[in-house]
Parts: sequence; C-alpha cells; structure tokens
Amino acid sequence: MTFDYNRPRLLELIGQIAYKKGDFVLSSGQKSSYYINGKLVSLHPLGARYIGEMMHALLPPDTIAVGGLTLGADPIVAAITVISAFTDRPVYGLIVRKQVKDHGTGQTIEGMQLPAGSRVVVVEDVVTTGASALLAAERLRGAGYRVEDVLAIVDREQGAGERYEQEGLKLRSLFTISEIRAQFP
Repeated sequence: MTFDYNRPRLLELIGQIAYKKGDFVLSSGQKSSYYINGKLVSLHPLGARYIGEMMHALLPPDTIAVGGLTLGADPIVAAITVISAFTDRPVYGLIVRKQVKDHGTGQTIEGMQLPAGSRVVVVEDVVTTGASALLAAERLRGAGYRVEDVLAIVDREQGAGERYEQEGLKLRSLFTISEIRAQFP
C-alpha cells in the first residue's frame, strides 16, 4: 500500500524540485537536455521518507544491508535504514568510498562489518551508464558480500540495466526517465 500511495507523491516532488531542462554535462561526460538532481529529493524530508519506504518495500527478503557509492547514495542509504528500523525487516547501511582513505583505518566501506555472504543491495539516485553502482558492487563483492541488485530512484534508460546484467546485477528503479518526461514535458 505504501509503495503505490507514495509513488505519485514522489514523482510530483521530483518534477517540482529535481528535474531541470537545459544544457548539462553528466558525470559520465555525456551531454543532456535535462538533469535530475536526485540529492535534492533524497535530502528533502518527504522525499527521504518516500524513497526509504518505497525502496525498503522492494528489497529482497534476505537483504541484510543497503549500500552505495558516496555521495549520491548516502542519503538514500540513511532513508532506507531509518525506515527499516520501524519494520520487522531492519537493514544495515554501508557507504562505499570512491577512493581508499590514506588515514585513520583506511576503510573503503564504512558501516558494520557483516558476515561474508551477506546480501547487500546497491542503491543509487540516478543511473545513466551505471558506472557508480558498478564500482560500489565491485567493492562490496570484494569485501565478501553477495550483491545481485541495484535499486535506483531514476533510470535514465541509457544502457545501465543492460550493463548491470552483464555483471550479474538486476536493476530496479522507482521511475524511468520516460515516466518523468511524460509527466513533466
């Protein structure tokens, strides 16, 4: 119920504050006539709630943790873990660094150290080529975790899903860019 109830609310919020038209260069280096700033939604109080509830509902039942590449995944990880605390399926949060720290403990992955083989779902705000989530999945797998899924707020439908399949990952998104552009032409 929560998923279907909050979906139109989250779509409206994305259209109001995160979806912009213009000339943009994406992190992949590609040029685009639109941009979605997922952090504006995931850092919004209602956006975080909706994302947390909806993504938590999509987690496979044996999920132990969610994680993703800092910075885009950080508020999503936090939203899901907080929402999960109010359910009978709590999950841990993991943050994957882009670069290994050269100070402190030198961690690549921040969060609870979980048993080898624990199922971890990678989360992302917006996927285009899939590079960020692939790096997160690679590092999480390297730490001994079982990673089979990527959950995103928005799939730009530019090949990430196919790329993930080649790496043994299944992509699920709350929205596709086609849905957003149809709602906000």
